[in-house]
Amino acid sequence: MRYSREHKQETHARIVRKAAVRLREKGAHGVGVADLMKEAGLTHGGFYAHFDSRDALVIEAFGYAMDRSIEHWRKLAEETPPDKRLAAIVESYLTPAHRDDPGHGCAITSLGAEVVRESPKTRRAFAAKVEQLIDLMADQIPDVPRKAARKQATGILAGMMGSLVLARIAGSGEFSDEILQAGREAALGRAALAKAAAKKPRAKSN
Repeated sequence: MRYSREHKQETHARIVRKAAVRLREKGAHGVGVADLMKEAGLTHGGFYAHFDSRDALVIEAFGYAMDRSIEHWRKLAEETPPDKRLAAIVESYLTPAHRDDPGHGCAITSLGAEVVRESPKTRRAFAAKVEQLIDLMADQIPDVPRKAARKQATGILAGMMGSLVLARIAGSGEFSDEILQAGREAALGRAALAKAAAKKPRAKSN
């Protein structure tokens, strides 16, 4: 039986969506192709009708997950006053709900350590999406030169992700909540310092 191109595209998208969740839950090597295909309602043999390799699926699933994060941050920024956008992103990221639901959360904190051991192609795709997040965050740091805003965004993002990883290691109790709170305060403190530094008058050269 031959399926239409639209049916194949819908099936392909379903596999990617399912893989994006399972990879974040179980890690890049914690779930097999057969399991992913079964969950999508397909046989293992049909995998290569959609993907050239397992790496191809991992890259596409990661990209899908990252695009959802970028879309969420962009929508959040659009719905928030400019001076509160960065805080809204930080506060929406470092939450118990995000900590407790890795399957629908940030792909970097779930897969970052594993991607380091993946192929150069996979790492490049991963890095490109990270850079998009940094640029989007830099857009939310007003009154700061672009280069400085991007540097600040990189530090904030790294701190946010590190805090989330530590919070997940600590579980879901009081200590974990303390880590999330400390991460929020540190991230917003870095942003406030950058803004203050940017507003200081520059010394005139003789």
